[in-house]
Amino acid sequence: MQGELWGGGAGMAGSRRAVLQQSAVGFGALALRSLLRQDAVCRADSAPQLAAPALASAAGLAPAPHFAARAKRVIFLFMKGGPSHLDTFDPKPLLTRDDGRPCPFAKPRVQFASTGNLLRSPWKFQQHGESGAWVSELFPHVAGCVDDLCLVQSVHGTNPAHGGAVLKLHTGSDNFVRPSIGSWVSYGLGTDNANLPAFVTICPTLAHGGINNWSSAFLPANYAGTPLGNASVASDKARVRYIANPRIPAGLQRLQLDRLQAVNQHHLAEQEEARTLEARIASFELAYRMQGELPRVEDLAGESEATQRLYGLDNPVTANFGRMCLMARRFAEAGVRFIQVTHSDSNVQWDQHSDLKNGHEKNAREVDWPIAGLLRDLKARGLLEDTLVWWGGEFGRTPVVEGKNGRDHNPEGFTMWLAGGGTRGGLRYGTTDDYGYYAAEDRVHIHDLHATILHLLGLDHERLTYRYAGRDFRLTDVAGEVVTGLLA
Repeated sequence: MQGELWGGGAGMAGSRRAVLQQSAVGFGALALRSLLRQDAVCRADSAPQLAAPALASAAGLAPAPHFAARAKRVIFLFMKGGPSHLDTFDPKPLLTRDDGRPCPFAKPRVQFASTGNLLRSPWKFQQHGESGAWVSELFPHVAGCVDDLCLVQSVHGTNPAHGGAVLKLHTGSDNFVRPSIGSWVSYGLGTDNANLPAFVTICPTLAHGGINNWSSAFLPANYAGTPLGNASVASDKARVRYIANPRIPAGLQRLQLDRLQAVNQHHLAEQEEARTLEARIASFELAYRMQGELPRVEDLAGESEATQRLYGLDNPVTANFGRMCLMARRFAEAGVRFIQVTHSDSNVQWDQHSDLKNGHEKNAREVDWPIAGLLRDLKARGLLEDTLVWWGGEFGRTPVVEGKNGRDHNPEGFTMWLAGGGTRGGLRYGTTDDYGYYAAEDRVHIHDLHATILHLLGLDHERLTYRYAGRDFRLTDVAGEVVTGLLA
């Protein structure tokens, strides 16, 4: 068998083809969908052997998780470029005291650029909430939600360059093309809505790996992320392309698709390597169903004025990112498993090698209000309990200066935060050293973070594998430990 979700089940491919041979029409047939769903309910413990993930997805069937999940879905708020942990969530009094002095220990062996002496943060920090967590004045509105945040302050990676670090964050590998975390999640869990993709990425960046950051790589193609626009497109213009067919009515489309699927199924029954064609069949069916569902989810006209203000849609500074966050909430409500929202632009994003103060202030003004609005909205709707919100960039910044007033890339230690979805709100987990250069206590590697996210979704990162080119692959490669201290 080419693809493996749970391990074992060598006859899965054969049973998969048998199901296809016995079905007389396309996957849109209600009878097939009903039979598969009923069979899965009656034999839930063997559902993965009854139908491959591609078949299950096409039939509107969600595979069972490995164990009880704490979260049903993920919203990943990706801050492209690398926000500075030292200026947002990780205050360092010694850095303020020793501003301008040489770094008192060795800098990393591999650095992205030449750096100088220590540079204090230009922003003040205050404690917030019952937890007393420290947040800088860059994020006054997110600070109001701090008791819902699980601050992971000892994250570390392996690559000081944007391209490798962004790929590592999204796929677990910084030097090979691998499936993205959203693809692994959709492969493992399917979707709660058969009329929508399991993985949607809103205004993704086309730089530093581009499509490889939301591709399915060697997983079946129907697990790839579905992009809405890209980072150079304003969010009010971000749409899935060709979602409407004004020339051909739906009934005729259905007839054409059924005829095509009948041919595909005949071909599928005669070939040994079935996964590529199965994925194409599933993609065709999903594209047809999306025509009726996706425009409704994308349409924000029905949202109240109060809700639109909550996300900052009435402010030109926050409207673009706020619209993306509001769409993310709507996709989460509609049953999408993994939604990514990228804060990026055509300039430098969070990558302040110079002019740290103006650059980070601009970025924070754009995202602070919408992120707080998203957290409050999810909580008010009862969605935060089983929605995991994940915030962060590909790395942090150095405590030493680059140029006159910037910070260089720093993958050695930085902060990400999680909220909801079974995590411990109000927690500060792990530390960096006294100056914020290296992860020090309770270090969390990117592989550990990935393993923990999968665990919260009910997936064992060591069992969620796929056989390709003679070996079993997984998101965490051959590493990763679940960080149980983050779990509620």
